[in-house]
Amino acid sequence: MASTAPAREAAFPIEWVRESAPVPYAWALEAMEARNVAVHEGRAAELVWLLEHPPVYTAGTSADPAELVDPRFEVVEAGRGGRYTYHGPGQRVGYLVLDLAKRGKDVRCFVHAIEGWVIATLARFGVESWRAEGRVGIWTRDIDGSEAKIGAIGVRVRRWVTMHGFSVNLDPDLAHFGGIVPCGIAEYGVTSLARLGVRVSAEEWDAALIACHDDFLDALDAAAKRGCR
Repeated sequence: MASTAPAREAAFPIEWVRESAPVPYAWALEAMEARNVAVHEGRAAELVWLLEHPPVYTAGTSADPAELVDPRFEVVEAGRGGRYTYHGPGQRVGYLVLDLAKRGKDVRCFVHAIEGWVIATLARFGVESWRAEGRVGIWTRDIDGSEAKIGAIGVRVRRWVTMHGFSVNLDPDLAHFGGIVPCGIAEYGVTSLARLGVRVSAEEWDAALIACHDDFLDALDAAAKRGCR
């Protein structure tokens, strides 16, 4: 586990941690839940945790068992919002343990800010992406011209402290998504930066994400003051 601190001094301290080795999902979930309690009680700083997992399917609170098509990997009840998703090598995950009591008690604005952060980071690699009405996540144009998902978002808020966050497909084995209906959306595919011809390492992705973090924090600050727009 390696810590890093972006240049900007936020209004409230945030610890940034970047993992270089895969972190088992169940362990990460336990650590995140403990950090949630510690942040709420004022015993720990807020956290942005960047990592990847060994192959795993995770079930959100709205998961439909019929959408677990081929449980070839471990399936874990995640406790976050949403349905089934896949995590595995080549996918970068960002877990956010942030205190919305300090940053605006608006979960919709929080999700909107995460989407904007990922979209801005993808743009640094020349990949245009967007939000889609009625479909949470990050979308782009696949190599066949169809719309496809390149990033997933799922959050949980407990005592106004957040957990979970987002994942972005750098170069995962896209066949592994075939074991589920990703996020319950069967009519759209899943893509990755590598499939689009853009090779990005975890280190390069993290650096670009950190470089864009000011906009993310600004969006949260704006939400605290006047709501998201």
